[in-house]
Amino acid sequence: MPILALQNVTKDYFTDEQPVRALNNLSLDVSRGEFVALVGRSGCGKSTLLSLAGAMDFPTSGVVLVDGVATTSLREHALASVRREKVGFIFQSFQLIHTLTVFENVELPLLLAGKRSARETARERLSWVDVAELGARYPHQLSGGQMQRVAIARALAQNPAILLADEPTGNLDTSTGNVILELLQRLTRQQKTATIMATHSVEAATFADVVVRLRDGQILEMNRR
Repeated sequence: MPILALQNVTKDYFTDEQPVRALNNLSLDVSRGEFVALVGRSGCGKSTLLSLAGAMDFPTSGVVLVDGVATTSLREHALASVRREKVGFIFQSFQLIHTLTVFENVELPLLLAGKRSARETARERLSWVDVAELGARYPHQLSGGQMQRVAIARALAQNPAILLADEPTGNLDTSTGNVILELLQRLTRQQKTATIMATHSVEAATFADVVVRLRDGQILEMNRR
């Protein structure tokens, strides 16, 4: 069973009472250990798909299943648990808390979840992304690539089944971006995480196992490596 499944999903937004269709009868399965790249022009539906996959939004019609459970069937408490424990988010702008150290940024979601081994787990996640020695620094003392590594460590804090990355190399130079993509590729395979990345970059998409090209809210083509 796929860890993430979108089944005949349509998503409409309303502006001035006029519907705008972001996704149109789209179906997609993603398995554990699979790295999927969503590519296409702005407005093609990439970010909407990520929002639905992370249970941050819900389909107008169709079903989104996270680990076999429809997101629309869950109450708010259960949805919060899914977002906190089963899904990790990586953003283009890093979204680190600048008043906290690197270590504290990674430890925070574990503390909020009441994890007893938060300190040990935070150290382990930082070692996963090769920045354990930077734990005492603050975000403003890091390079862009280092900040993105910390953001990845935080996203992996609770060892989520699904990792959602929205333009994770958009603020990085090509060389640093490729290092981050290689890291995501390795972690996806080692941790058996399902990684879904939205990107404008055709080059970035070559690091994925599956490339899904979107246009007007539909899958134009899907290629597997």
